[in-house]
Amino acid sequence: MKNILGIELSKLEEEMVALGQKKYRATQLFIWLYEKNVYNFDEMSDISLSFRETLKELYSIDLPKIHTKQEASDGTIKLLLEMSDGAKVETVLMRYDYGNALCVSSQVGCNMGCAFCASGLLKKQRDLSSGEMIGELIVMNQLLKKENTKISHIVVMGTGEPFDNYDNVLDFVKICNNPKGFEIGARHITVSTCGIPEGIRKYANEGLQVNLAISLHAPNDQIRNTLMPISKAFHMDELMDAIRYYEKVANRRVTFEYIMLKDINDSIACAKELKNLLKGLTSYVNLIPYNEVSSLEYKRSPKENVRAFADYLKNNGVNVTVRKEFGKDIDAACGQLRAKVNK
Repeated sequence: MKNILGIELSKLEEEMVALGQKKYRATQLFIWLYEKNVYNFDEMSDISLSFRETLKELYSIDLPKIHTKQEASDGTIKLLLEMSDGAKVETVLMRYDYGNALCVSSQVGCNMGCAFCASGLLKKQRDLSSGEMIGELIVMNQLLKKENTKISHIVVMGTGEPFDNYDNVLDFVKICNNPKGFEIGARHITVSTCGIPEGIRKYANEGLQVNLAISLHAPNDQIRNTLMPISKAFHMDELMDAIRYYEKVANRRVTFEYIMLKDINDSIACAKELKNLLKGLTSYVNLIPYNEVSSLEYKRSPKENVRAFADYLKNNGVNVTVRKEFGKDIDAACGQLRAKVNK
C-alpha cells in the first residue's frame, strides 16, 4: 500500500484525477495532513464517506516510531526512528535564537565513506522515501507540540547524500515549502551535498530559492582525497565549475561546510588556500567544530586554531562563521547513535 505522506501536491492532483476526483481533493488532503496534522482518513470530515473508504484501500499514512530518544542539556534532541521495514535513521532538533532547525536524514546509511563521519560506519541500505523524510519532521513536531512550537528550519544534512536520492529529496523539499504543506520558507531550507557536480547543475535549474551547502572540508584535492572518497571521482576543479554554474543560473550563493580537524585541515596555510579557492564566488564558509567519534582517529581542532582560521578568512574578505555546537553530552555526530544501537 502506498504511503500518502510525501506525495508532492502536483503528483497527488494527478492521482486524484486518475481516481475520478477533482484536483482540489489533493489540496484538501494536504490541509488535513500538513496543516491540521490529521493522520486518519476517517477524521477527514469534508471528504465523502465513500471516497474515504477508497483512500483507505489505496493509501496508508505511515509514520516512523521512536526507537531511541536522547536529549542534551542545551535542549538538542536526537531521535533514532524506526521505519515500517525496521530500518533505523537519525534526525536531530537544534534550537537557535531564530527558531527550531531539524537535521533530516535522506538515506539509511551512507556510501560516501567520508573518513571522519560516523554515518559511513554503516553502509547505505536504501534510500528514504519522501514520505519517510516527512515522517522525521512530523514526529519531531509532535514532540514540540507540548512546547507550543514547531520546526521552522530544515537542513537535509543528516545521514546520506541527498543528490544520490534526488527525486525523493526534491519532493520532500517542495512539501516542506508548499503553503498548503508545512509552509517553511525556501530560504529556511538547506540541502547539503558532498559534491556531486551533476546533481549541483540539475539543482541549479529547479528554480528553487532553497539554500545549497557543499561539504568541502579541505582546500585542495590532496587533503580532500584522504577525507572524502567522492573527491577521487570528482576533482576540485570539476566541483568548483559546477558551483560557479549554480551561482550563475540560480543566482544564489553557496555555503561551504568545513569541519575543523586537528593537524589535518586547520592550518593558516589551509586557510590561505581556501581563500584562493573561493575567489570570485559570493560564498559563505561555515567552520564546524568536530564531534569526535570513538572508533575514528580524527580529533577536533583546538579553539585557538579555529579562531585563527576564521580570523584569517574574515580579514581577507571571506564571509565566515563558526557553527554553534549542539548536543555535546549526547551522541551528536551524524550516524553515531545508529551505529551504537546497531552494534
